[in-house]
Amino acid sequence: MTAAYQEQNRAGLRLGAHLSIAKGLPRAAAMAAAIGANTFQYFTRNPRGGAAREIPADEITAWREVRDRADLYPIAGHLPYTVNPGAAGARQQEFARLVLHDDTLRVAAIGGEYLVTHPGHYDGDREAGLARIIQVIKESYLSIPEPGPTLLLETMAGQGKEIGSLDDLHYILAGLGWPARVGVCLDSAHLFAAGWDLRTPAGCRELVQAVADKIGLERVRAMHLNDSAAPLGSRRDRHANIGRGELGEEGIAAIVNNPFLSSLPLLLETTVSHYSEYGEEIALVKKLHSCE
Repeated sequence: MTAAYQEQNRAGLRLGAHLSIAKGLPRAAAMAAAIGANTFQYFTRNPRGGAAREIPADEITAWREVRDRADLYPIAGHLPYTVNPGAAGARQQEFARLVLHDDTLRVAAIGGEYLVTHPGHYDGDREAGLARIIQVIKESYLSIPEPGPTLLLETMAGQGKEIGSLDDLHYILAGLGWPARVGVCLDSAHLFAAGWDLRTPAGCRELVQAVADKIGLERVRAMHLNDSAAPLGSRRDRHANIGRGELGEEGIAAIVNNPFLSSLPLLLETTVSHYSEYGEEIALVKKLHSCE
């Protein structure tokens, strides 16, 4: 068992959801408490654009105190969907470099542990797209002195020219020289759509073994826990509410009772209309988790 695995597993099930910080980080902490979460994820800026809310120093001070009292750990920022370091266009490359650099510093300022990003899409040649991603991470993230958040590359469904398979992530990490500061965030809906059948304990064990072989379990630091509205192997990114998609309650139970996967912070990104609905889903996940 690695040190990272022990750290992740130190406080039992870490379960939360994607929440808004638009009304402030202390408000987000209250939202987490209301839904029974002990971790959460947030967008570092508008997910469809480039605007970022400035977080004043007094808010950060209040947040750190509230966070400690509520035992909210870990906290993950998520880059906007418009960031595409694999793109060939100069404007998209410039935007990806700017946002990755600036939002690394923004997450560091609030003491966030992780910064999650979609690896991106490629234009033309796939290897050229992978090379651009590697270069962006080197120049805009690894150039920033530690400490700071660990950058997590998310596994993707494989739509079109999307990058984010286990083989893609292995290629990127190897190209970076396997830095400890760069890891992986699994996504159950994406993995299912990419062809990993997580509906059974055996399927989950197969995934974990593949991750161990291609990535190393110590580099996997979080998991997005989502049901899938798209069928197995469809390569379509369509999230569904917990237990109501193709994974179903049986599949979610298989995931949250896997020894390794359940040691990860589990972050819901399901299709709720109001954050309070996450409370029902978190309660269901806890029920499906055999240790609860």
